[in-house]
Amino acid sequence: MTKLRFGIVVFPGSNCDHDALHVCQSLPNAEAKLLWHKNTDLEESDVIILPGGFSFGDYLRTGAIARFSPIMTEVMRHAKLGKPVLGICNGFQILCEAGLLPGVLLRNVHRRFICKTVTLKVMQNDTIFTANYHQGEVLRMPIAHGDGNYFASPEVLHEMEDNGQIIFKYCNAYGEITDDANPNGSAHNIAGIVNKERNVLGMMPHPERAAESLLGSTDGRRLFESLVQRAVLQAM
Repeated sequence: MTKLRFGIVVFPGSNCDHDALHVCQSLPNAEAKLLWHKNTDLEESDVIILPGGFSFGDYLRTGAIARFSPIMTEVMRHAKLGKPVLGICNGFQILCEAGLLPGVLLRNVHRRFICKTVTLKVMQNDTIFTANYHQGEVLRMPIAHGDGNYFASPEVLHEMEDNGQIIFKYCNAYGEITDDANPNGSAHNIAGIVNKERNVLGMMPHPERAAESLLGSTDGRRLFESLVQRAVLQAM
């Protein structure tokens, strides 16, 4: 059986690349490799992951410099062909800077770096990333960011709600979407969104850090499994 090939982009300052690599390599029917940001070849990768970290030291603005790395031309082409792209934390910021996702990530509302486990609600499970979740399910994943405050204009937010582009929202343990459950001030408690075509996902929580029981949660593993299983079904 053909394996799903994950390509994980490494920027100067990436620090979650090997976490993602470890998870992807542990999946049945999958293989993974690291791709240096100066590459101009995705090396036949089926799924591209932009990992978390502090690309280029977060100088100028988070993701603003990484967006111009040579490999991003190919990542954008990959996305426009309808192929999957996953941006986690800093990767989400890069996707917004590249125009592959709407909106922008601002400084956390309390102006502090946040590193803790949060709960988030699955708002849509009709994507290649979330097919293994139940709509309304509450997940546990860690966050670690200083610029996770998602912002978009009221018009864009309204459009995303109507289109079902908001995939994850911060919630409490009971699935209630409240201000108290919002760790960074994100509009509409947004924790993750997709593009209109639903093949590009950006999220601030770290599914690769919630993929083994030793880490306290396996809720993130199903996101990667969903990608592999959907690819297997499409190949049948």
